[in-house]
Amino acid sequence: MTPLPPKSLVPRFFALIPCAGQGMRAIGDNAAQSADAALPKQYQPIAGVPMVRHTLQAFAAVARIDSCLVVVAPGDDFFSGPTQAGYEVAPCGGTTRAASVLNGLEQLAASGAEPDDWVLVHDAARCLVTPALIDRLIDACHCDPVGGLLAQPVPDTLKQGRDERVVATVDRSDKWLAQTPQMFRLGALTQALKMAQTLGEPVTDEASAMEAAGVAPQLVRGSAHNFKVTWPEDFLLAEALIKSRTPAKPRVRKSAAPKAAQKVLSDDPGRESI
Repeated sequence: MTPLPPKSLVPRFFALIPCAGQGMRAIGDNAAQSADAALPKQYQPIAGVPMVRHTLQAFAAVARIDSCLVVVAPGDDFFSGPTQAGYEVAPCGGTTRAASVLNGLEQLAASGAEPDDWVLVHDAARCLVTPALIDRLIDACHCDPVGGLLAQPVPDTLKQGRDERVVATVDRSDKWLAQTPQMFRLGALTQALKMAQTLGEPVTDEASAMEAAGVAPQLVRGSAHNFKVTWPEDFLLAEALIKSRTPAKPRVRKSAAPKAAQKVLSDDPGRESI
């Protein structure tokens, strides 16, 4: 990884994209995959572009992000060849998401990132994130003592089930759906992930590691569009939303004959009526 520029007095912002999973649930029976079916989920095409490329484009458009590190599995050659501006790739992915994130954090630290710098960890499969959402998280958390995450209040009635039968209706008034990015200080997040690893605590996202360390991350309102492509039908929805963001080409209308010319033509006795 290219060494980072000298640190300023103001904490910097780094993006970390864990990209080492296989995502077999999303590939499933999606008939559109065909020749691409062997690719991990994050490399599957959406609107003609690999999913992770949409994610990287969003972060590249955020001026405050100093650099973006993509963590891939060892031997993953998807990004082989010259790396595009705006991100770097590290083949240090682990067997779990938490392991990949921890390895990525250590890679950032080895390249010059400081413990008090901010790291925004984002799922590669949340390819509908926008620069505006990323900026919203930074605006809300850059002065927070802990950090936080994008999330959405649960909109639907929530059921607890067992053996595909409802056993209870759960109060949803204080329930949120966690999203990403999740933004924490590099040093604090590294320590929290290491502690969880040592204690064998389950870590499903960065916020859960921070919670286990005894702090309360801030919840920042996200967007329903910022969903994680998880099931085969999610590809169609993601593609429709991405295409809806693309400005439509303006229709080229043929210019009508000037009114004066139209009058001449209508007054021409030799012109046949239609």
